[in-house]
Amino acid sequence: MDFAQSEKVTGLVARLEAFMREHVYPNEEEYFAQVASGERFQPVPIMEQLKDIARKTEFWNIWLPDSEHGQGLSNLEYAPLCEVMGRSPIAPEVFNCSAPDTGNMEVLVRYGTAAQKERWLKPLLAGEARSAFGMTEIEVASSDATNIETSIVRDGDEYVINGRKWYTHNVPDPRCNIIILMGKTDPDNPDRHKQQSMIIVPFPHPGVTFKRLLPIMGFDDAPHGYPEVVFNDVRVPAENILLGEGRGFEIAQGRLGPGRIHHCMRLIGLTERALERMCRRLASREAFGAAVSTQSVWKERIAESRILIEQARLLTLKAAWMMDTVGNKAAKQEIAMIKVMAPNMACKVIDWAMQAFGGAGMTDDYGLPLAYTWARLLRIADGPDEVHRNQIARLEFRKYDGPVSENGASAHIRPRDLSPDFDARPRWIS
Repeated sequence: MDFAQSEKVTGLVARLEAFMREHVYPNEEEYFAQVASGERFQPVPIMEQLKDIARKTEFWNIWLPDSEHGQGLSNLEYAPLCEVMGRSPIAPEVFNCSAPDTGNMEVLVRYGTAAQKERWLKPLLAGEARSAFGMTEIEVASSDATNIETSIVRDGDEYVINGRKWYTHNVPDPRCNIIILMGKTDPDNPDRHKQQSMIIVPFPHPGVTFKRLLPIMGFDDAPHGYPEVVFNDVRVPAENILLGEGRGFEIAQGRLGPGRIHHCMRLIGLTERALERMCRRLASREAFGAAVSTQSVWKERIAESRILIEQARLLTLKAAWMMDTVGNKAAKQEIAMIKVMAPNMACKVIDWAMQAFGGAGMTDDYGLPLAYTWARLLRIADGPDEVHRNQIARLEFRKYDGPVSENGASAHIRPRDLSPDFDARPRWIS
């Protein structure tokens, strides 16, 4: 494995960091002030100004591996750039690199028809529209996506959709004009992974109702939001189906792999900034006659934070390298590992940063509660820790002899790379 970046990438990183220093960091406070003082779910003027500047740069849509639209970077090449953007809560949107738009654009790039790309992809690539992804449901354990109950029924030249979704990020934004929705077209199919399909739902649209906004640990995530949405006899043209009936899981795997690693890349940048703030705070504060940074408990936490961040970064780079070299499917264990590790790492380090700031760490003055909330949400979003740990364990068992079922039951297990007498009684036992 070689994680060394090319001169092209190191140059991009340096120029992106300069852009962040000149345009993004100085405007973070103004962004949140404008959100607080205006209509909360409307485009934010300073964000639109920053987008106008970013459109003229090489960083617009830089996440796209397709060189026709972006820089044609690999996952490994994009990683340090995504990390830099992740340092700021507003930067990903500035460069049109924020979720769920990136995942939805990737779906349309990979699986959309020419007509779907013309109507839905082009406005997203231009940053003129926003999008939502309707997958998680309120009535079922959505950690098992085969539980999805939303129905998609063919009726002549249309599909009729009925169901309820929540955490449909971006729906309150007036620029949101598309929801990519996952539901069941063939609920009786014996293959549980071919029951689902994905379909494009225009928004706003008859029968689609924005029911309520979900605050996440007290944050409403304006101007984007996480609402509950009801689909009641929603009719859309049959040509809005993506890839064909029964292909929903196939699309989901193509979408979620890159989405998960992008979340982890951004979290590393977010956590690096929290660590920087923690170090400066500890060095600038005095308690009991000495700088707080001299206390052994804080030296221990700073050291542990650095170790955790480096571990997460290296595992993320390995996953990115594998996605580039052997494909997303072969890299699924590494993707699952980073999806567990990065949010847990971020939660721990940001929690220590909040503690270092004392009472100020509980306020919005330094952005730490929002950072913690985002990291904590990502222990659930795109699959909870428990599901990813189960997958990691199943894949680990497959490295050993004996069949392993989906529920974890296994036949006799013997490591392939150890001698046949591995299980024999040790010679020193009589």
